Amino acid sequence: MMTAKEIRDSFKSFFESKGHHIVPSAPMVIKDDPTLMFTNAGMNQFKDIILGNHPAKYKRVADSQKCLRVSGKHNDLEEVGHDTYHHTMFEMLGNWSFGDYFKEDAINWAWEYLVGVLKLNPEHLYATVFEGSPEEGLERDNEAASFWEQYLPKDHIINGNKHDNFWEMGDTGPCGPCSEIHIDLRPAEERAKVSGRDLVNHDHPQVIEIWNLVFMQFNRKADGSLDGLPAKVIDTGMGFERLCMAMQGKTSNYDTDVFQPIIKAIAAMAGTTYGKDKQADVAMRVIADHIRTIAFSITDGQLPSNAKAGYVIRRILRRAVRYGYTFLNQKHAFMYKLLPVLIDNMGDAYPELKAQQELIGKVIKEEEESFLRTLETGIRLLDKTMEDAKKAGKKEISGSDAFTLYDTFGFPLDLTELILRENGMTVNEDEFNADMQKQKERARHAAAVETGDWITLNEGETEFVGYDYTEYETSILRYRMVKQKNQTLYQIVLSKTPFYAESGGQVGDTGVIVSEFETIEVVDTKKENNLPIHIVKKLPEHMDAPMMACVDTDKRTACAANHSCTHLLDEALREVLGTHVEQKGSLVTPNSLRFDFSHFQKVTDEQIRQVEHMVNAKIRENIALTEHRNIPIEDAKELGAIALFGEKYGDEVRVIQFGSSIEFCGGTHVSSTGKIGMVKIISESSVAAGVRRIEAITGEKVEELMDTIQDTLLDIKSLFNNAPDLNNAIKKYIDENAGLKKQVEEFMKEKASQLKARLIEKATVVNGTKVIKSVIPMPADVVKDMVFQLKGEISENLLVVIGSVDGEKPLLTVMMSDDLVKSGKDAGKIVREAAKLIQGGGGGQAHFATAGGKNVDGLNAAVDKVVELAAL
Repeated sequence: MMTAKEIRDSFKSFFESKGHHIVPSAPMVIKDDPTLMFTNAGMNQFKDIILGNHPAKYKRVADSQKCLRVSGKHNDLEEVGHDTYHHTMFEMLGNWSFGDYFKEDAINWAWEYLVGVLKLNPEHLYATVFEGSPEEGLERDNEAASFWEQYLPKDHIINGNKHDNFWEMGDTGPCGPCSEIHIDLRPAEERAKVSGRDLVNHDHPQVIEIWNLVFMQFNRKADGSLDGLPAKVIDTGMGFERLCMAMQGKTSNYDTDVFQPIIKAIAAMAGTTYGKDKQADVAMRVIADHIRTIAFSITDGQLPSNAKAGYVIRRILRRAVRYGYTFLNQKHAFMYKLLPVLIDNMGDAYPELKAQQELIGKVIKEEEESFLRTLETGIRLLDKTMEDAKKAGKKEISGSDAFTLYDTFGFPLDLTELILRENGMTVNEDEFNADMQKQKERARHAAAVETGDWITLNEGETEFVGYDYTEYETSILRYRMVKQKNQTLYQIVLSKTPFYAESGGQVGDTGVIVSEFETIEVVDTKKENNLPIHIVKKLPEHMDAPMMACVDTDKRTACAANHSCTHLLDEALREVLGTHVEQKGSLVTPNSLRFDFSHFQKVTDEQIRQVEHMVNAKIRENIALTEHRNIPIEDAKELGAIALFGEKYGDEVRVIQFGSSIEFCGGTHVSSTGKIGMVKIISESSVAAGVRRIEAITGEKVEELMDTIQDTLLDIKSLFNNAPDLNNAIKKYIDENAGLKKQVEEFMKEKASQLKARLIEKATVVNGTKVIKSVIPMPADVVKDMVFQLKGEISENLLVVIGSVDGEKPLLTVMMSDDLVKSGKDAGKIVREAAKLIQGGGGGQAHFATAGGKNVDGLNAAVDKVVELAAL
């Protein structure tokens, strides 16, 4: 029986023998594509080639790509773990042709690999082909069907509809028919009863798709019409985990050696056995799936957070924690303990897991502990909600309450339903779904982007010249309109551009495009599928006129200084804190820089100063930039260049060197470190477990900060009569103030003691209860201390009501003896009602309560109202 590693290697070896270049997996987290958060298919890293933005270096490639899907066809996050073959993170084995071979070779090689190399039984295989679409003028894919007929009987070749057998990159762009290969893994007796043909694409757990061969031959335009692609593309994707299931004779992906080591570790941790309890088995499958997703995401630079891709990872992690908590009795952080077995299982294929093990473990552990605290809080809230519903004679809680638990505390609906069932209750699911739909619609509307077709004026590819020039003669290649949030913008692609497109943490350039007729402002420059896109508010009227693209040099210079400074900071942090420091993200703007790095404790003030001094020393050295442009990646590694985890590098790279600081980088930089001017670190904080953040400023911004500090210092000095020793002057003032404060406190205590005696003396008795009431100008803490003293001296039949004014704010204080409370009186309820007379509110315990307000004139009436409501 082949192991998972042997199957993965055999796929690569087979396609290498067919002239394919084997490329490494791209990061699972996508940084420079606004249309995607995660790599969800093997073709993602080749989008710019498929779209024609860049030529293909290799006409044939193959790889094993790590992917993440949390929604879409057959794959809702809430379903993962409940069946045997769907996952969040999975590996996609794929082979591609960019304008080289097409359907015949793709089908021939797929058959040769599955049947000839892997020896899968051909009688158990089925192929689907596109049935056609009359409304779009598309015929059945008879070409693909004819090639399949060489290998399969006709009843094993099945027509598929547009949903299953016509692949599209998106609403617009490359698309085409596809041919899926399905395998029937059922026992012989079941196959004899029902043909596998009748179960293809019907969600049967043992009749599943394992390989999809996509034949990209059309381009979908914004109006829905189809044009033929000039260069046809083959894009195939085979589910690695499903293939392992078929090869290892299993009926579940989770029974293969891809997952079993992890599942066994979970079972041992929980003191149970996989296969013993249905709910526990689901929990173990969920956790085994999710730990892979979370570990790889963190490795590729995506930390759990409350926004976008970070929220997806946090939700997946919390889902796993919830299953462990509910079904495996894991009340403490446990998932981080699974990392060693995961790395032992996948570390050879993906060595970045081992390299980042400490960081991954710390992030997961902190996230687990945080959610476990939230989980307990949420359960207490749900208990209160159930109690209130029962008191009202209901056996159902509202969907809005369930949605609050989901939205605020991360409770999936099924967890809420589980707890409710245990208490004989239900939830209004329609209300919950309505609230969920509203949230989705808000998010959808906020993110909705309407894009028009590209209108091509000139053929060609963009050449970036911004490393050498900030102005350059150019022409428009193509443009399109984009609508978002009721704003209309235009995207322009230029033949040559000095504009740096946002990437690598550095914001995009702004500037103007100038012709003899007009000046068009460029408000931003983005990168889409590796193509620089210039964003403008209006299009030039003379589109074909000669133009100059001119970058805003002030902003560019400030950005370059901040970007170069991040490199010097990275090196200094390694020297001061240790070689474990690795960049985890950055943001470079004209005004400031932000640098995230791995470190497991707060950076001390002394260390911050040491880093600052080291960087400023390098700045004063005025070290010249050495740029290694378009050098082979192996040469860059020999130079000692630092690469970032989670970044996808090509065969040729750019390296930026300032003396001993050597890093892979595509950003813009100063020609020498002296142009940075000076650096000042303005904050250091935690981003996540094991990740710290430094924010800093350079150049003129440091001057502005120094001016502000100096002006502030002069203002403070003037407050202390320009004392020559300001430190001692402030210390003397603080000591004097503390002494005066102590004197005031003593005075207030004495005054309160005298007042207390007078209040007791003036007390009245109502139906056997001593009533002490007054309105006095006293601080709140003094009043509170006094009423507790009164209760201590008069332990029975006592009602104290004090109206006080502290800093022009009215306050109502009520104290009752314990016997009055036992008789049913409640100071909290009484004070809330009486507080209306001072235009305020409050509450407290049955024996002691307070209320604040706005209307001082209503204090006397409020005091009397308390006595009235006490009904003595």
